Amino acid sequence: MKEQIPDKNIFMMCTTVIQQAFRELPSGYQVRSCTESELNIWKNFPFDNPSEAEQYHDFITQYFNDVYAEQSDLFYQKCLFVCDQQNRPVATCFAWKAYDRITTIHWFKVLKDYEGSGIGRALLSIVMRDLSSGEYLVFLHTQPSSYRAIKLYSDFGFDLLSDPVIGNRKNDLGECLPILQAYMPAKAYQGLRTTEAPAFFLEAANSSPIVQF
Repeated sequence: MKEQIPDKNIFMMCTTVIQQAFRELPSGYQVRSCTESELNIWKNFPFDNPSEAEQYHDFITQYFNDVYAEQSDLFYQKCLFVCDQQNRPVATCFAWKAYDRITTIHWFKVLKDYEGSGIGRALLSIVMRDLSSGEYLVFLHTQPSSYRAIKLYSDFGFDLLSDPVIGNRKNDLGECLPILQAYMPAKAYQGLRTTEAPAFFLEAANSSPIVQF
């Protein structure tokens, strides 16, 4: 069913994190930074099968070159992996200063075989806990197919942004809400909150033709 969900833009913002959402990593897992030798592992993470990863390899390589390459040392410091007992990455996420102005959550993903185990919530807890008060507000971009992650983001205090255009992307929230309603548990969907983006965020998103989050 998930494959039938269209690719649409959803944007979210966290003003104050809800610390009650924080959880620790399950036993047997550890968190560490991505190493340079693992860049191709990271590039494959957003995709659920090898053919899809191959299809989008050039896209994500270009994204890395556009957004991270000039600060590659910082990327390898910031980009986190949750690893199993064999030190194999099973989840990834990190916070990044997009456009050198705004704090954004990047590439949050848990491998399908590990979804529902609490790893994603624990990883997002680590990322959000490490942010200082001066790094808020926090923003992210997602899609309706990530409805489980959207519920998690909402638990942490993220609100859906209602502005019709953000940077050079159309905000598809109006089209996405019925999709989320269909796929999310009723209580989770009813708990979603909507707000408008602040001017400084919209200005930052408009400051470059390159999408940085």
